[in-house]
Amino acid sequence: MTAMNIVHMRVKPGREQEFVALHQALDLTTWSGGLSFWIVKTGERDFCVVGEWESMTAMAGARPQMIASLDKLRPLLEDLGGGRGVTEPWSGNVAMKVSPSADAGSAI
Repeated sequence: MTAMNIVHMRVKPGREQEFVALHQALDLTTWSGGLSFWIVKTGERDFCVVGEWESMTAMAGARPQMIASLDKLRPLLEDLGGGRGVTEPWSGNVAMKVSPSADAGSAI
């Protein structure tokens, strides 16, 4: 079953281009089970990194690469406050996919 992870981050002022460049430099071909990845700008300095995976198992298997990536990004990130640290991660199995070229799919 397809899985997704979504990680909210806030970049320090003036570091946005460096943040994007570090993601562009990642060799995602070594992240087994990764299907697609996006960086979504959700605010002035807020971003969500979205990953699509073959399964939760595949995503868990790529955890070492994700942590190594975060370690490179950490100096660019601002604490989100409220005890969250510099990232607010979420992940889970896809409950439904809607596409204009396919059936609506099935919900939970």
